[in-house]
Amino acid sequence: MRCTFLLLSLLSALVGLINGVAQQPSDTPHRDAAARAVVREEFIFERGPTPACHASTIAETAQGFVAAWFAGTREKAPDVGIWMARHDGHRWSAPERVATGRMPDGTPCACWNPVLFRPREGPLLLFFKVGPDETQWWGEVLTSIDNGQKWSAPARLRDGILGPIKNKPVQLTDGAIISPSSTEESRPMPGGNTVDLWQAHLEVSSDRAQTWTKIGPLADPGKASVIQPTVLVHDDGRLQILCRSEVGRMQEAWSTDHGRTWSAIGPASLPNPSAGFDAVKLRDGRFLLVYNHTDKDDDEARRVLNVALSRNGRDWTAALVLENQPGEFSYPAVIQAADGFVHVTYTWKRTHIRHVVIDPTLLEGRPIRNGQWPP
Repeated sequence: MRCTFLLLSLLSALVGLINGVAQQPSDTPHRDAAARAVVREEFIFERGPTPACHASTIAETAQGFVAAWFAGTREKAPDVGIWMARHDGHRWSAPERVATGRMPDGTPCACWNPVLFRPREGPLLLFFKVGPDETQWWGEVLTSIDNGQKWSAPARLRDGILGPIKNKPVQLTDGAIISPSSTEESRPMPGGNTVDLWQAHLEVSSDRAQTWTKIGPLADPGKASVIQPTVLVHDDGRLQILCRSEVGRMQEAWSTDHGRTWSAIGPASLPNPSAGFDAVKLRDGRFLLVYNHTDKDDDEARRVLNVALSRNGRDWTAALVLENQPGEFSYPAVIQAADGFVHVTYTWKRTHIRHVVIDPTLLEGRPIRNGQWPP
């Protein structure tokens, strides 16, 4: 009898504990909704053809999706080329190499940061950079008239034009294409030291990406050190750029004349650990941003990959955590497909490219207070 009583008491305590936990305030409904929002998660390839990979990009075509990235022995190695795969609605094709880098004398050199873009008219474009390091880059572009099945020979962009440096261009209602770009230089200083100078600029085409005009740099040297802009187009016609920086916070600027002139670059509301990010305007009017929510530029900075939402490009809310574990999860690319789903690709521990499909109608934002992602 005593054993039965003890057992009943334990069961009663357990039920009370469970009920007590259930009655505590929690974010379970939000977590459940966020989990349902993730429609699919997969690697583009299970076993890569190279030891390392980075800096992916994705575009939708009439035959599915195309993704590209740079890969080789390690970043900056002369064997690093541009690789790509296609998704036909069922699976990703095997990765194939589509570009290699060569110095003018024929010496192999690294390729960098591919960016896919499909304008409303014209072929699918694949921009990328070539050069031993960031200070010596030049831009090249491939074109495909069959949705990425075959590619043209690479064409070098004219001097001073690098192409989109990491994030995709946007096409305005008048057909103009705004390509976000930037440069990285090392300038000598007194005493034999050097200083890194980052400058963001835009490249604009009014003839379907045939020729380009450079706008910028968008900040005076020494006032704002920023690279890798992403462009947001607002309903009222204003343009906004968010930029990577080295000061622990994203930087932003605004244009009211279709990108011809820009406000001074200043701090945005979100942190940035000197890591790349990307954003897209959803068809429901919201902006969706994928980034590393931390201002700590250290070995742990890229272990968390976040999704935030905004109605105005200034005030952002926490929507989803894509990664939170040891390792590097970085350099996301994001688009919204014709069916409304959002597609994100990103570097996964420098060994794989991860592809995540999200239903944005199931995402709800929670306040980010004092710069802290909600628990």
